[in-house]
Amino acid sequence: MSSDRHKTSSFLGLHMNPGEFRRACGLFATGIAVAAVIGRDGKPHGLTVNSFTSVSLEPPLVLVCVDHKAASHGPFSSAEFFAINVLAEDQQELSARFASSHPNRFEEVDWFEGAVGAPVLAGALAVLECEMYEKHEAGDHTIFIGRVRRAAVREGEALIYFKGAYRRLAE
Repeated sequence: MSSDRHKTSSFLGLHMNPGEFRRACGLFATGIAVAAVIGRDGKPHGLTVNSFTSVSLEPPLVLVCVDHKAASHGPFSSAEFFAINVLAEDQQELSARFASSHPNRFEEVDWFEGAVGAPVLAGALAVLECEMYEKHEAGDHTIFIGRVRRAAVREGEALIYFKGAYRRLAE
């Protein structure tokens, strides 16, 4: 048993290549979402994420991971509520905008305050409006877990990201 563990350790190596790690993670196809909050300044803040997942059905929990260096990290850290806007395949421009360093990402974007007061993007394929449930520090990110208070969906196809590019689902 000990020798098997040693082989695994050798295989994984002690010196992780960040580029190879990023490439490996890029082989996991993900949907794209915009996570958003209203900050203490009363303004909307948001960012493009693919590190979003469901956690639990009872209670209904989801999580989103936000880099400590992200401009939206501070507003997320102090928010009571947030929204996850799952983007539709025709919202690639929104994904790029919220992934950019644009100082006011919500400028000229069609959005409204949802039931819990968090920003909801018009045309999103699905929206999960959440109350902050827990926060966990993990490396260079914070994991924000939200209790879903409202969910809404519409018909359509999701915006997909795979191997560093946007993709469409094949029929």
